[in-house]
Amino acid sequence: MHDDTEAIAHEAARLIAETGLDYASAKAKAARALDLRRPTIPSDEAVEAALREHIELFCAQTQPQELQALRQLALAWMERLGAHQPHLSGAVWRGTATRHSPISIDLYADDPKAVPIELLNRGVPHEVTTHDRGRRETTWLIVQDRIAAWSEPVAVQLAVRETDELRGALKPDSQGRSWRGALPAVRAMVAAGARPAGLASGAAA
Repeated sequence: MHDDTEAIAHEAARLIAETGLDYASAKAKAARALDLRRPTIPSDEAVEAALREHIELFCAQTQPQELQALRQLALAWMERLGAHQPHLSGAVWRGTATRHSPISIDLYADDPKAVPIELLNRGVPHEVTTHDRGRRETTWLIVQDRIAAWSEPVAVQLAVRETDELRGALKPDSQGRSWRGALPAVRAMVAAGARPAGLASGAAA
């Protein structure tokens, strides 16, 4: 990896670990902070590799416990929304989450409007945002939940996708690791306990 690209990856990794920024925002902020003229932006996988290094160097004593707590909370939400084919994604699935990380869950429904209606019927407060991804628009439902031992809330990000998107979403990364996992895999992961980030495989409100 080019020196400038590597520098961006490591600075982005620090921002993600310490603030919970998403990869795209962290890479952009890192490039600006390093004041590079024509930066080559690293891939998400390169940033994730740098993030695993950062966690092993600076968060090894606390991160496994934080990761397990987030996975337990994620599992509670997935079981609650089990009718919508929930798949855990992001740092909580990939094993690089810290207490600053949001929980990202993809939901797949023939009628995407059914999910926000279900939250409304259950009286779950949430924010609604949309993301335009070319020909498709994805609805994100953001819920604030809590882990008892933590003072700050945890953001649970529910991405509502159409059912036909699921097959493409299950494609692995370049090392054969999955980007997201279904409910049985998350149950097994929680039962097994937290693992250090470098070894990772791929109570609701």
